[in-house]
Amino acid sequence: MQIAVNPDFTILDETDEYIVVDKPAPLQVHPSKPSDCRTLWHGLRDLLAYELANGGQISIINRLDRETSGVVLVAKNRTAARLFGIAMQERRIHKTYLAVVHGWPSWEEYDLEAPILRQGEVMETRIWVKQCVHRDGTPCQTRFRVLRRVNHPDIGPISLVEASPITGRMHQIRVHLAHLQHSIVGDKIYGRDENAYLEFIEKGWSDALKRTQFTPTHALHSNVLSHATIRKNWAADLPETLRDLLRSV
Repeated sequence: MQIAVNPDFTILDETDEYIVVDKPAPLQVHPSKPSDCRTLWHGLRDLLAYELANGGQISIINRLDRETSGVVLVAKNRTAARLFGIAMQERRIHKTYLAVVHGWPSWEEYDLEAPILRQGEVMETRIWVKQCVHRDGTPCQTRFRVLRRVNHPDIGPISLVEASPITGRMHQIRVHLAHLQHSIVGDKIYGRDENAYLEFIEKGWSDALKRTQFTPTHALHSNVLSHATIRKNWAADLPETLRDLLRSV
């Protein structure tokens, strides 16, 4: 299935050591298989052609899901990649996300510690990559804060939630929000019916999916990335598509 993407990203900051961009959804970060689909990596390769020709490299430090938009940090040489990698391991690089979720949480703030593993290890699932909360999983922690509650005319009650992952596991924020019964709007894997994902993979975006998912990409955005050591904060505004969801009529 060919998926239409917007290959244009915005440069937020750049030095000789790194470049920070705002990635749109549903632009994939890395090529996963030979295809004509352009990715963020392809765009960076073209942009940094001079650096690459002179011994530089492209090392994407924080990888976002295809449908997740927002801040991406990219090292431009081996030394910077190593230092950023160490900073990630030592949790000196902090990330904050914004998510539009179903429902109005009963809490204002919630610190969730819930281990995650691949769902297929403990129960049947038709989606190989799907994760779930399970006592035998890898420890995971996410801090949530409700920023706004809206009554959407088509979706019903939805909320804008800030998510700060303390750990960095696959699909962590999406899994934790679904576990709290507030799945992300448009999340075809962790939403109310995983059949939406299977239908999307087989047939692509359709009017039928629009009636249940409301948006072609899940409503998750990497809002802020900060580096404690070099005292840098990079921020990307919420995309217009997600702002539209929060406009009550």
